Amino acid sequence: MCRQKIPIESYIGNNEKILVIDDEETQREVSCEMLEKLGYIADSVSSGQEAVEYLKDKPADIIMLDMILSGNMNGLETYQEIIRRHPDQKALIISGFAETDEVREAQKLGAGAYVRKPYTIETLGMAIRKELRRNPDNC
Repeated sequence: MCRQKIPIESYIGNNEKILVIDDEETQREVSCEMLEKLGYIADSVSSGQEAVEYLKDKPADIIMLDMILSGNMNGLETYQEIIRRHPDQKALIISGFAETDEVREAQKLGAGAYVRKPYTIETLGMAIRKELRRNPDNC
């Protein structure tokens, strides 16, 4: 049985700004390329500290946060610091591993869907649209 295609209109972007946080350069490049094809404005950083610094001056409609980051902050610590400064920051959790306690903790703090790598452009687009439409008060 073939899977029914979801119309692209249901997950296409409208120039929303997305920050990709991933320590793998290739993953950042692929993610940004997908996001731009979906109609988003994408930028990326390679560490949690870079993300915190970036968001001081440049707001993002949503962040895509890898939970496994090299450096002095992992994904959960990065998200905790970001929401301390920007309490309403929308986020998608991205990881190549199974859902963990850290993923669940980030979601308790307000992060949206968990998207497992590798993901399709359709899966990514649907998760972003859902998170952008989500009211933070109705988590």
